[in-house]
Amino acid sequence: KVIGARYFQLESSMTEENPTPVDTDGHGTHTSSTAAGSPVSSASLYGLARGTARGGVPSARIAMYKVCWALGCSDMDLLAGFDAAIADGVDVISVSIGGPPSKYFEDPIAIGSFHAMKKGIFTSCSAGNSGPQLFSISNVAPWIMTVAASSIDRQFQTVVKLGNGLDATVSPLPPTLLFCSLVVFFFFIIKYVLIKKSTQDFDTYFFLKTNKMMVERTIKNKS
Repeated sequence: KVIGARYFQLESSMTEENPTPVDTDGHGTHTSSTAAGSPVSSASLYGLARGTARGGVPSARIAMYKVCWALGCSDMDLLAGFDAAIADGVDVISVSIGGPPSKYFEDPIAIGSFHAMKKGIFTSCSAGNSGPQLFSISNVAPWIMTVAASSIDRQFQTVVKLGNGLDATVSPLPPTLLFCSLVVFFFFIIKYVLIKKSTQDFDTYFFLKTNKMMVERTIKNKS
């Protein structure tokens, strides 16, 4: 499956004691398995959604070019990785690296993928992890295929036993809906606190005002 592995650490600020093409944090392994992972039967998430897991093209071979380190990914290393992949004659370059969009002449991924395109090599890049807000997509050069995550129609359900002995089947909320629900929840909490405080302030004011009127009336009657 893996037919090549190289690393690039040309930037002095990215130097590590033991540079190696080995994936030490799992990100490269995860993304490459999404693209070309071999079929794995009976895969599941703690028993949920059991089935066969596989990459987009299981028959593809993988050549790894490590250009990122603990301190980040330098432009120099990124371009060196592109140059090596192009020289090796790969068919597809998959880049799961990104950041805020920048000018094409200053973006190493845009530059590297442009040279790959000129050699007939297709480049696919991740859209980033900053959605779903507007203007949050990475790798927007028109000669790159930018790929973003999407939702699925699958639900991960479980059974919850209630205090009255009944069972209820529940499933977690989608992240976007969960976020909206939390926003609404905290909105009502804040609104309740403000109304409660306003009511308490009004009650205190009304109590003091009433007592003041009673004291003034008592003094007036005595006089």
